[in-house]
Amino acid sequence: MNVFKFGGASVRDAEGVRNLLQILNTQKTNLIIVVSAMGKMTDALEKVCNYYFHKSAEAWTALEDVKNFHRNIVSQLFGDQEKEIYTRLDTLVQELEEILNSEPSLSYDYEYDRIVSFGELFSSAIVGAYLNKQGRKIKLIDIRKCLKTDETYRNANVNIELSNLLCHKTFTFQNTFMYLTQGFIAGTSTNQTTTLGREGSDYTAAILANLLDAENVTIWKDVPGIMSADPKLYTDTEVLPKLSYREAIELSNFGAKVIHPKTIKPLQNKKIPLFVKSFLHTEEHGSVIRELEEKLKLPPIYINKDNQLLLTLTPRDFSFIAEEKLSRIFGALAKYRLKLNLMQNSAISFSFCIDNNEAIFNSFIHELKDEYEVLYNKNVRLITIRHYTEEIIHKLIGDTPTLVEQRSRLTARFVVRKEE
Repeated sequence: MNVFKFGGASVRDAEGVRNLLQILNTQKTNLIIVVSAMGKMTDALEKVCNYYFHKSAEAWTALEDVKNFHRNIVSQLFGDQEKEIYTRLDTLVQELEEILNSEPSLSYDYEYDRIVSFGELFSSAIVGAYLNKQGRKIKLIDIRKCLKTDETYRNANVNIELSNLLCHKTFTFQNTFMYLTQGFIAGTSTNQTTTLGREGSDYTAAILANLLDAENVTIWKDVPGIMSADPKLYTDTEVLPKLSYREAIELSNFGAKVIHPKTIKPLQNKKIPLFVKSFLHTEEHGSVIRELEEKLKLPPIYINKDNQLLLTLTPRDFSFIAEEKLSRIFGALAKYRLKLNLMQNSAISFSFCIDNNEAIFNSFIHELKDEYEVLYNKNVRLITIRHYTEEIIHKLIGDTPTLVEQRSRLTARFVVRKEE
């Protein structure tokens, strides 16, 4: 059994769904297909959620955009036929409308998971209906019924033992050899919807592969494999044909967008290879992440993280940044569920980079300002160069003034002001 994961770019329109069918037509083994929300639908539903949570009437306009986007794809795939998919689409829209007609709770994260999860529900309903129309006889599974998590909304932790039991009861391959399900979303034991973290569909595929002992996982992307840099930002990129699990974890943790950071561990635990291939050029080899005995000689790999917030904290009483103060700082970060992307400290200051979240910025700063003088730079860029050389540092950084610089044996990192 294999697992295929199709991201938002691969099913962004009707042509993408038709292309997905062509890829599946080449498969003869048992297969679980994991799909993401179509195109930029997660972003669109985030707008709906934000308007709703702040009780803005614009939520309804944003919802209309979501509805029209999916209706357009359905129209291109089915025409006026297959009333069943239109009925299913209307049902999902009605469920969203019921949420918008209700009073939001006090938990943004809870409302986020309730609303944004509809991207995957729309996508899987449309893809499933189209594949069945074309004779593939796909069995559609609501992943929320068998992938169970705690109630850490927006970044839920999977209950492996319970999920293992439920997945083995669900994915039996007795009446079909192809299942279709959703990435990114899951459910609690009380059937509340949760999500696994932004871009978490890769993680879904990895968890299913681990629990069901898949032979391999393939992630279908709009790039020819794992690249040495983002080809949308740089011209001199190259495909990395193979990587070790360890190297892949390092790259994803630094912010490489090709795979979700949580993806590798479930695969490495059972030595399941992960392939990254282009859905536009299926004949190409792409990249593979697996256990490697040889030590690879890799080119410089560079990763950009934009929209970063750089903060420097200095104790107002001029005391040292020691373990007790670090503990309180980390406690504040944990309270607001902020992930450190870089940190550096001196005797009386602590600097760190986090993703800039305007929704909680003022509250987070308020948490710190009584004890610390807080300096910050918004909208800075964090550049990470793995397997760096002085030549590549000069090429990427040049004379750009750096706010923070760090170097280890294999990795150099720079926080710079973003060019206007």
